[in-house]
Amino acid sequence: MKLLFLACLSPKTGNYTTAERIRSHIESAGHSCELRDVADFHSPSDVAHLVSQNPPFEAALAIHLFKAGRLLLDLRLPFGVIFGGTDINEDVKDEQKRVVMEQVLLKARFAVAFTEKLKEEAEFVLASPDSKIYVQPQGIQTEVAEQFCWTEFLRSSGVRTECLDELRVFLLVCGLRRVKDPLYLADVFSEWHSENLHNVLIIIGPKRNLLFEVREPLIGCSRDTGFSCLAGIKEQLWREMSSLSATVMVGFYSPCFFSPPALSCVPLAVLLFAKLIHG
Repeated sequence: MKLLFLACLSPKTGNYTTAERIRSHIESAGHSCELRDVADFHSPSDVAHLVSQNPPFEAALAIHLFKAGRLLLDLRLPFGVIFGGTDINEDVKDEQKRVVMEQVLLKARFAVAFTEKLKEEAEFVLASPDSKIYVQPQGIQTEVAEQFCWTEFLRSSGVRTECLDELRVFLLVCGLRRVKDPLYLADVFSEWHSENLHNVLIIIGPKRNLLFEVREPLIGCSRDTGFSCLAGIKEQLWREMSSLSATVMVGFYSPCFFSPPALSCVPLAVLLFAKLIHG
């Protein structure tokens, strides 16, 4: 089967990694899956033109009922949709968007929610003639990094490594953008570090917002403030950090999507702190 898969594909975001994980699973089952960014299309007619090309697509899938699902409304192909956090937390508040989402849900062959809570909320706020929403919990495959030196990583991050065994390292894995606001920890953690130099916070994630470009000079070096910001790194490396040496893994999640860092903490038995983010 040839499948068209639409999603918001901003690099290094939860939507991107979730879409890639689903695409890989579909292709491992023997199907052909073309993953496309919703930003490539201006209207449902653009998508309808794409699926008519030879060889034609046989079905479609979308993450987010409004952002992506609305682009499938002109299709005669069967399609399914996957709920995103923005669907239920934000888009349903807009009456015009809510109407479009109900049209998508009505026409879709099925819909998927990652949690039972999301399914219940969707059925409450969106009119649906019958139960099309299925719950499919998320999962992730973890891999071990063959070459990784914890001491060298800390040193390159500006952390004192003279008393490595006494360090309390907190890893915060998330993109630096306004909705996440990971720097809300900055002042408090700096004060905690000044009281005990063994407390260290390392924020791992790409800068996604100009706000953090401006505030970054205030962060300084972790030798003075107790924390540092690093660009995004390979998933195998932060999983290795979590399993080998990090005292606490700090993660962010929404009630609908669990990030790869949060999912990875489960098999690693790493203590996880999570901030509930709406939207």
